Amino acid sequence: MISRALRALRKVTGHQAQPGAPASQRAARAALITERDRLVLEFLAEHRLVVTPQVQALLAAKPRVAQDCLRNLREGGYVEQQRIFDGFPACSRITRKGLAAIGSRLPAPRFDLACYQHDVGLGWLWLAARAGTFGALSELRSEREMRSLDARADRSGRALGVGLGITGPRGREQLHYPDLLLQTATGKQVALELELTGKSRIRLAQIMLGYSTDARIDAVLYLVPHRQLGDRVSQAARRAGINDRVSVQLLAAPPQGAPEPGRSFGRSLWREHAPHASAQRGHSEARAQQ
Repeated sequence: MISRALRALRKVTGHQAQPGAPASQRAARAALITERDRLVLEFLAEHRLVVTPQVQALLAAKPRVAQDCLRNLREGGYVEQQRIFDGFPACSRITRKGLAAIGSRLPAPRFDLACYQHDVGLGWLWLAARAGTFGALSELRSEREMRSLDARADRSGRALGVGLGITGPRGREQLHYPDLLLQTATGKQVALELELTGKSRIRLAQIMLGYSTDARIDAVLYLVPHRQLGDRVSQAARRAGINDRVSVQLLAAPPQGAPEPGRSFGRSLWREHAPHASAQRGHSEARAQQ
């Protein structure tokens, strides 16, 4: 068990290994990560958060196995866990230590209450893509990974994000990132959009214009919770002249492990689960859920 091994390591060294610890100590710490742990940490690294049933699905294991794995990773400092809503599974987020253990250059994810349902839904979408729901894939990228790659100082070549043709506050072109970017076994690029809440008509038009001018994207699939939202997406695609590249499908059910849209949250809940966020951001994002 990871927790027992960590306790044994601390007993020998007299303290927890720090980033500047000797190489032998860092190697001993890295050796505590099993292949199953690495698989879970790599899944967590792709997302802002995941819920326990998703780890169970990833491992194709019984609930107790997923719970034990996450508990051991949490006790080792590789994962943080919180139960945000009564009656729903706990969510897990990878820590900087967890990212370092798998050699990931991604930043530690930030908790965003306003995006909770979307983040949970994205985890299920990623698992479905990995399982072959959208056909054989040669590559699967999450929005979080694409943003991180584009932000690197050593990035070469064109950004992974879709250009919107407008400049942002710093004079750079604004980019849009799909929730997932799939590359099929035949080399086609498919953008997946989990559209649980509607964007403004202007914003949706900007995104469609971006897709219409990006020859790298062969198809876009929007997954929506109801037909009214799907109709808005289809109309925006027609206005941009790419209705032949944009498909819309209805979700069979809301994301498992997250509350329905429209559930309200008090500011006390926000402060409890995001103590480092500013009061202004906490108020605006809590209000967005109401």
